Amino acid sequence: MTASIATPLRALLLTGLLGVLACAPPGIANETGAQDFQQIERGRYLAAAADCSGCHTDPQGGRPYAGGRPIQTPFGRVLAANITPDRDTGIGAWSDAEFDAAVRGGKMPGGSRLYPAMPYPYYARMNKEDVQALRAYLNTLAPVRHEVHSNQLPFPFNIRASMRVWDALYFKPGVYQPDSRKSPSWNRGAYLVTGPGHCGACHTPKTPLGADVIGRPLQGYSIQGWFAPDITNDSRRGLGDWSPQDIVEYLKNGHNRFAGAAGPMGDEVANGSSHLSDADLLAMAEYLKDQRSQASQVPSVSVRDPAMVAGGAIYQDLCSACHRGDGRGIPYLIPDLAGSASVASDQPTSIVRVVLNGAKTVATQDEPTGPAMPSFKWQLSDAQVAAVTTYVRNSWGHAAQPTTARAVRKARKQLDVSVRQ
Repeated sequence: MTASIATPLRALLLTGLLGVLACAPPGIANETGAQDFQQIERGRYLAAAADCSGCHTDPQGGRPYAGGRPIQTPFGRVLAANITPDRDTGIGAWSDAEFDAAVRGGKMPGGSRLYPAMPYPYYARMNKEDVQALRAYLNTLAPVRHEVHSNQLPFPFNIRASMRVWDALYFKPGVYQPDSRKSPSWNRGAYLVTGPGHCGACHTPKTPLGADVIGRPLQGYSIQGWFAPDITNDSRRGLGDWSPQDIVEYLKNGHNRFAGAAGPMGDEVANGSSHLSDADLLAMAEYLKDQRSQASQVPSVSVRDPAMVAGGAIYQDLCSACHRGDGRGIPYLIPDLAGSASVASDQPTSIVRVVLNGAKTVATQDEPTGPAMPSFKWQLSDAQVAAVTTYVRNSWGHAAQPTTARAVRKARKQLDVSVRQ
């Protein structure tokens, strides 16, 4: 290339680059006025770790991060807020300090309180630099004008002032402090699980007022029509039989030799954990494998029980073709019922739901096939669903309370309502 051609070309490229920088969204420049792309990339990664898009993007055709997705809570429904940088309906007019106060303190600009459906009790463990990076990334999004009225709760839960009392009783702010007795990897995993990952928001049992039950972290909880299982290292209910690599595979691909992710966990894998580095996933696995629980000992239902006899016949007729007679399924394709401790969770919420409505496991880049299970609610009565779930939850070494037809009837009605909504 001759000098006469190269000089104007360099000038043209420089002019174009300056034009791009001049049009960049506000709030993502450092003190010198240049964009901090490393900070933005750090924020993008943290948005995946926190699964922000999973809640703040309406799956029914909503724009990314523009809010409107219904979040079902035990107290009613709230809608996720618009967190694009739109100045009127999003967070574009918020200062960095106001954003930090919302994320880590549950306080909106103006002083009103957020509901813990936005998991600020967990985000409070994040450090200031990570919150600033998250804001920097969100500021790069396209502003979307979409007004969302988040508070859809019935009286008296719609009174936000009541959250002052809740925060005083249950909210314990404080940035995560590393444990010097543990490895750097363990501490990284603890930070991700208890902070941005907010795993306890689903997997930790809750009090009647929606606060975490002290002393039972990550031991399982029914939420949004599913049971988020025990993810401690307990062998009866949790991840005791899973290796660290099993956990990494599940969080990265949505499948491992035991299970496939469906429902809210499938969304979390698709939008969140599948985008994390293997090192961070292994760190999370190291932390989870170090958690202990005290799962209650439950006697199994006798094989001569009428529900077990009927359930075994239904299983052989409808389930064994895929899950096999011994419950072992097909690794990475059909869940292993015999080897899955979560099958015998404290509550049969998930297994009843799957038998009634079916389920489709998540498809990810590395595991693009998301196997599905068909619905049997048209074929099985409440008593038959109760029988087959009782059989599965008390076979192959499992032990769980029997499922009742009444519980199935209640679940069927709730699922019908959620589908109509």
